[in-house]
Amino acid sequence: MADVLVIGGGVIGLSLAWELAGQGAQVTLLDRQSLGQEASWAGAGMLPPGKVASAMNPEQRLRAHSHELWQPLSEALADQTGIDNGYRICGALEVGFPGEHDRIAKEIETWNSEGVAVEPLDATSLRKDERVLSREIESGYLLPEMGQIRNPRHLKALAVACGLRGGVTMHSDLEVLGFETQGDRVTAVRTPYGDFQADQFCLAAGAWSSRLSEQLGVGLSVSPVRGQIVQLSTVPRVLTRIVQQGRRYFVPRPDGRLLIGATEEYDTGFTKQNTAGGVAELLQFAARIVPCLELAAIERMWSGLRPGSPGGLPYLGKLPGKDNFFVAAGHFRNGLQMSPATARVMRQLILGQDLDFSLDGLECDRTS
Repeated sequence: MADVLVIGGGVIGLSLAWELAGQGAQVTLLDRQSLGQEASWAGAGMLPPGKVASAMNPEQRLRAHSHELWQPLSEALADQTGIDNGYRICGALEVGFPGEHDRIAKEIETWNSEGVAVEPLDATSLRKDERVLSREIESGYLLPEMGQIRNPRHLKALAVACGLRGGVTMHSDLEVLGFETQGDRVTAVRTPYGDFQADQFCLAAGAWSSRLSEQLGVGLSVSPVRGQIVQLSTVPRVLTRIVQQGRRYFVPRPDGRLLIGATEEYDTGFTKQNTAGGVAELLQFAARIVPCLELAAIERMWSGLRPGSPGGLPYLGKLPGKDNFFVAAGHFRNGLQMSPATARVMRQLILGQDLDFSLDGLECDRTS
């Protein structure tokens, strides 16, 4: 019997299994399909900066602690598996069109309040290194500490590392159907191929988490939010840094691929597909920011289901009414970037260790 059973084999579940096994725990991980194939795989891999010393709210704490962990985590995974997850500090530009000066100014003020390095830029400075940016862009700023990874490589590294570390048994294509309980404890999960028992359990099933938590009497506010991404081929590269305008972005890869994302579509259920409207919207955004991309070749496109949650904040903690059942779900757009700190603090919580930071505001019984 496992010490901990983790439900969900995305970046949160795999990271948690790796953390737990590193402390000597015996872990069983179950996923309804192949490991790491949902929102974790579909994202663009942006890693925004943060400062632990000045983090004042739950989002800032998760972001800042993760920012500190990404480099050592990537190095440890590479040493253990030989897989380069593509982690690098590349910097990011936030750009604004006419009428967006106030937004840009407020965002610069927020970054400054966190102690994060930020450099205000005018139109000329913005185009000094990124010459292909539209002449309509009037203002912006540079985040020099912004990073990125290659999602599929990172997920592969985590899965391989879990296998090599020992103590982790992973089952893909095995859906959890329900639970066996005894009083205030969960004793097993039910699957089509029998029950799996454990001392403790953690739900990390992304957009599917609410369906499972409801079977234990707690309805988490986690629902699928579809996001579409288009990948262009740009050889030679047209951008060297991540470029963002609000919630839309470009992520340039060293090999010349350029990711453009992402839509944010509610009320689509669990349907993953690219749509004509969604793709057209992204391509129009791309041409407005970088006009020369009208000539770029479309290489591929895909969609994923983000686990939407109130305020975009995850649920981290013990499920109300169950002494041995924990939740790490609902990260919305930030699952990959916040996965190192999430896995670390949930490992500490599950094993009864001192926590790196407070989980206030992330409780499973919060109302907003």
